[in-house]
Amino acid sequence: MQGSDDHVCDALAKADVDGAEVSDAERAMLEFATLLTRHAWKNTPEDVQRLRDVGWSEEQIGETVYITALFAMFNRIADAFGLQDPGFRQRAAGVQPMRPADSGG
Repeated sequence: MQGSDDHVCDALAKADVDGAEVSDAERAMLEFATLLTRHAWKNTPEDVQRLRDVGWSEEQIGETVYITALFAMFNRIADAFGLQDPGFRQRAAGVQPMRPADSGG
């Protein structure tokens, strides 16, 4: 998540929503995005209401749906064409990819 510390980013990179140190509202949104990603057909009005109940606006909920859908589309296109993530082997081996600030620039 933008602006999060490395611990949060590392947990989320491993799909460890429970282990990420985020607010209750952020956790609800991440769980909702996970639901849409894994089982979109199981989404109910109550799932959306839970987001409203923790303070998310209609616009923020809509943006989450759009972003989640776009990533699903990008992943399916990459899978269909056999595109590989250039950093996958490094992450699988536990090597952190170099960030711009680390490159001496």
